[in-house]
Amino acid sequence: MKLRIRGNSLRLRLLRGEIERFGKTGCLAETIQFGAAQLAYSLEMRSEAQTINARFADNQITVIIPESVARNWIESEQVGLTGEQQIENNAPENVLKITIEKDFVCLERKDDPDNTDAFPHPLEKCA
Repeated sequence: MKLRIRGNSLRLRLLRGEIERFGKTGCLAETIQFGAAQLAYSLEMRSEAQTINARFADNQITVIIPESVARNWIESEQVGLTGEQQIENNAPENVLKITIEKDFVCLERKDDPDNTDAFPHPLEKCA
């Protein structure tokens, strides 16, 4: 599972095997080591969740998806899910944007090791 952070946005990209595992277990987790410190991030589906949301505590980012939304995404051709979460005082600039996507084959780096488990790229059909 790849994590991209940019400004007030989080993006998770999952390979086919990761989505299959997520569908079976309801959770995926990764850790980035920084010497003695680490940052953990996870994706969880929960039946009680009403919206896509994220939490940060104890050096861990947790992205939560309602189970019905996650199951529909896993079992369909739908590429991604998006959500927005208000973070402070309801000002428009204080919104966290969350995206969860199926990871496509990289067209520019054919030798990328992730390509073996990535989803076929839609533009590849046009070439």
